[in-house]
Amino acid sequence: MPPLIPGNLHTTAMAILPHDEVEPALDLALSLDIPFWPQLPHLSYYEDMYVQAAEHFPGILLFPAENRIRFDTGKFYEELPQLLEHWEDLAYFDLSPRYSAVYHRFLELDLSGYIAIRGQLEGPVSFGLKILDETDRPIIFNDEVRPLLMDFMARRVQSQLTRLKAKHPRAFMFIDEPGLQFIFSSVSGYPDSRAKEDLDRFLDQIDRPRGIHLCGNPDWEFLLNRDMDILSLDIYTNGEVFSAYGQAIRKFLERGGVLAWGLIPTGFEAFDQESQDHLIAYLESLWPTLYAAGIDREQLLPQSLLAPATCCLINPDREKTVAQAYAWLKETSHRLREKYGLE
Repeated sequence: MPPLIPGNLHTTAMAILPHDEVEPALDLALSLDIPFWPQLPHLSYYEDMYVQAAEHFPGILLFPAENRIRFDTGKFYEELPQLLEHWEDLAYFDLSPRYSAVYHRFLELDLSGYIAIRGQLEGPVSFGLKILDETDRPIIFNDEVRPLLMDFMARRVQSQLTRLKAKHPRAFMFIDEPGLQFIFSSVSGYPDSRAKEDLDRFLDQIDRPRGIHLCGNPDWEFLLNRDMDILSLDIYTNGEVFSAYGQAIRKFLERGGVLAWGLIPTGFEAFDQESQDHLIAYLESLWPTLYAAGIDREQLLPQSLLAPATCCLINPDREKTVAQAYAWLKETSHRLREKYGLE
């Protein structure tokens, strides 16, 4: 199956940036081949990825002064009828200006000159594990709340994807799922069999192209077997582990999947110790394992993107190192694309 997302080692990135102003953050995002609208938690409490995802979900309690978010079961049942009244109104599920000033500024721009554009939303598994009810229990363990959570988040992703596709025919979505790395622990209480059912239910309700981003180290075969078009990961940290899943990666690529290789570190200390030459050599050292699994380079590189390894909000220089990492990302992409004769 041909990929729905352009690859050829073009550049994109995950969404969170350390900026506290809209325009500089947006300029940085727009400097990549596939731009996105940034999430800026230093700008506003409402720019936090969990808060953004929570908009309109019944039972949510927001505490901006304390930078907290909670869930109340009684409030959930009180507000549920209002949500159901709006269920067929897809626009209701999109982000409002209060929850992202950057998103609406992004939608005002002429984005037609880019090869694609990208949006994102926090995924239902991570949201369900993070948000606690009045008994300090994650809402994903509530059998009455969890199915609605899957369907609600699917509506939210679909709403944004529809809006972005109106701006650009090759728009796609990242579903951010940092919590997926925890579900394979024996103490998580949320088994991977349940996560499989929930994620499949969720993804089935969203148009293509769509995929998952996470910076952790889950069971990669579990993720590669999901019905999605892109997997974005921190290859800088997890490269040796991920490349060991050659057969699952091959099947993912054969279905038209695209890999976003998160290569460039954005943390101050790691970035300061790196060089572009070393990062390129490291990435290239991972590929022979995939070739040995039956993946041709002529397939792998056209179905690959380059990205930063992670987001970073805690650098002492705030956005300086992140901006330098983006510059390296673009230079690294140019060098590799030239070396391998990619369009």
